[in-house]
Amino acid sequence: MRIIFINVKLITIKAIVVSFIILIVNVNTLLAHHVLGRPSYSLSEDSNTPPSLQIETQIGKYFVTYMAFPAFPKPNESGRVNLYIRKISNDMPYTGTVTFIVKDDKWFNSRQEIIGTQKSIDNVYRQGFIFKSEGNYIISAVFEADGEPYTIDFPLQIGSPWPIAPLSFLLVSFIIFLVLIKLLIRKKLNRLKTKQHQQEIQA
Repeated sequence: MRIIFINVKLITIKAIVVSFIILIVNVNTLLAHHVLGRPSYSLSEDSNTPPSLQIETQIGKYFVTYMAFPAFPKPNESGRVNLYIRKISNDMPYTGTVTFIVKDDKWFNSRQEIIGTQKSIDNVYRQGFIFKSEGNYIISAVFEADGEPYTIDFPLQIGSPWPIAPLSFLLVSFIIFLVLIKLLIRKKLNRLKTKQHQQEIQA
């Protein structure tokens, strides 16, 4: 009977490992290729669409203003971020290039995607985007001035994302799955022990 018990445990462990690998692969597939970069003229500067978010911050020697359009970005719809960079000491605009990078605002996620590198037009850096999936994202603006690198992170919400991130949901589901498997194994082992005990009594 010990051999039967061990085999049951080994089969269950293998099933759990395979199921978890499949879940992780599916999550990576769902999260991949969610952003399409668009040129700076995705939305007209004359558009009356209000920004969904406006942030003003200071980083090093520069004062930065960030705006995102439209007011409520949705999946598969064009959007745009505007970036204004001025030197604090003389209020002169930055004239170099800015690279825009996007990544998921999720735990254990290191994936990022460059959506474009833009030049200043009328002292404004414009970067268009299209997101395929709802979610909370981070857009990073990266530039270099006076030999120093600068990186600024801004939040961006697309649509109405889940209150719990997909990966967190899968982790919780996996824990519940483990508990259920443990209960089933215990129940089966109890049945086998009872059957074994009855056979010993009959013998």
